[in-house]
Amino acid sequence: MANDPKPDPTDLSRLRIVLVGTQHPGNIGSAARAMKTMGLSRLFLVAPEKAPNHESAALAAGADDVLAAATIVPTLTEALSDCRLVLGCTARSRRVQLEQHDPREAAGRLLAEAAGGAEVALVFGRERTGLENEELQLCHAAVHIPANPDYSSLNLAAAVQVLAYELRMSALAAAPAAAAPVRDDPPASHAQLEGFFTQLGETLDAIDFHKGRAPESAMRKLRRLYLRAELDEREVRLLRGILADAERMAMLAGQRR
Repeated sequence: MANDPKPDPTDLSRLRIVLVGTQHPGNIGSAARAMKTMGLSRLFLVAPEKAPNHESAALAAGADDVLAAATIVPTLTEALSDCRLVLGCTARSRRVQLEQHDPREAAGRLLAEAAGGAEVALVFGRERTGLENEELQLCHAAVHIPANPDYSSLNLAAAVQVLAYELRMSALAAAPAAAAPVRDDPPASHAQLEGFFTQLGETLDAIDFHKGRAPESAMRKLRRLYLRAELDEREVRLLRGILADAERMAMLAGQRR
């Protein structure tokens, strides 16, 4: 009897490259080329200023299939809705305090999560301004390419190439032990976590947790706390049930007053 086929260690089918607000169609084509050379095929475009065109096709240089299959969506939230792990590539320190990875660490973490059956994403921002703080808040951690500090300007497609290379090298070196452990309950998706964070913010407002202070700082810290916990679907349902009861009690207390 023939042996069962072994999983391909270079299979990157659960990983998507997400480009946000791309300003130049040529960069989309160059990014598609960078992806295909390293075995990546899933490209998501979030609200590009211009749709892929003849310039994109010319610079794709044979990666027309990646370009043709690209998914175009209006928001980053939509691009990430079914992802379990999201890493955002950023060139500089921001107010949003995220765990930082270099490209090699990021590749290992993404592949380990994908090997456990999860959808994962690597997000790149605009050519001139990168990812906005609100977009970085949708990421679980940040990726920083340690370029020359005296000249750190890096083209979008070049950044995609650096990360794509590290992903391929990590995949080629992957061992079965690198896979994330199988969990009894499926991990919460990005959309489920964002729904929880929205309800958490509303509940904190309902119970007057902030007491006149700006809520942004507390919500950033709470997001980091819950993202580190790697909640599964059942845990998110439990927490949302607690929040619903807290909101109900706050409403009753308000009626009594």
